Amino acid sequence: MPVAPIFPKAKPDSGMYESFYLRAVSPDEPVGVWIRYTVHKRPGHAPQGSIWCTVFDAELGAPFMHKHTSAELTAPSSDWIAIGPVSRLGPGIAEGECGPARWSLRFKGQAPELRHLAQSWLYKAPLPRTKLTSPAPAATFTGTLELPDRTLTLDGWQGMVGHNWGSEHAERWIWLHGIGFAEDPSAWLDVALGRVLVAGRLTPWLASGAIALDGRVQRLGGLGARGLKVAESAARCSLRIPGEAGLTVEAHVDAPPGASAGWRYADPDGGGHDVVNCSVARLALNVRPKGAAAETLHTGHGAAYELGMRERDHGVEVAPFADG
Repeated sequence: MPVAPIFPKAKPDSGMYESFYLRAVSPDEPVGVWIRYTVHKRPGHAPQGSIWCTVFDAELGAPFMHKHTSAELTAPSSDWIAIGPVSRLGPGIAEGECGPARWSLRFKGQAPELRHLAQSWLYKAPLPRTKLTSPAPAATFTGTLELPDRTLTLDGWQGMVGHNWGSEHAERWIWLHGIGFAEDPSAWLDVALGRVLVAGRLTPWLASGAIALDGRVQRLGGLGARGLKVAESAARCSLRIPGEAGLTVEAHVDAPPGASAGWRYADPDGGGHDVVNCSVARLALNVRPKGAAAETLHTGHGAAYELGMRERDHGVEVAPFADG
């Protein structure tokens, strides 16, 4: 299914959000970038676009963070989204500026699009209210990103490109992406988990995504999956995720102290969530196929771990940029 923006079709009286984003990480150092091109629309209002730029360096501590919001928002025929005069993201290209940050990147997908929701009808159903895909769950990046005090040269950095949208954020969510594993450089993990409010009650965790290992992509989670276990905080997370054909993946991720970014995401209804993201996190995987020996994968800084939550006492400073 072709990647396409959702916001141009939003009804005037509806609320919605949409995000196209990328992450890329250095193969040699705990340095990574996370860039988002987003849409925020409150009911009865015109949509606004925002550019978010976060640069992580675990050896320096707190990441660089900046955000710019503009009413100049379009969906050009050649790109997925364009915000302001120069910021755009489309097939194979990401360019933009955000405060003092400037970038010109090219990327090449190393895997087909991952549609996290296995049943296609779920992308048209009222629930889940958040839909997501990864146009490139594994990608390589080249180009430059300029900051006031340094220029990053991306030469074969690994990462991904993602896309999500919906009428409201999940009540609580986790996103975990891993790449650059020592044991299998072609392996990747891309999984999202969420808890939602239904009739005032919080559902159990639901997971969806996939893992690629030894050249084979296998689905994780999904409707009816049993045995999912989650232990999370802003700094670390342990997951046990069931997969297809009896597969089980155990994941343990840790963010380096002081290296996480804190953002405030506005909901279309006027509420909001705090979001903590570290895109240079450590990740260990234990992959257990049914009836076969387990495989272990490690990446020292190739994981992105994100936790979205209502509470504000998570211990990570939130960037002073309004949303919506």
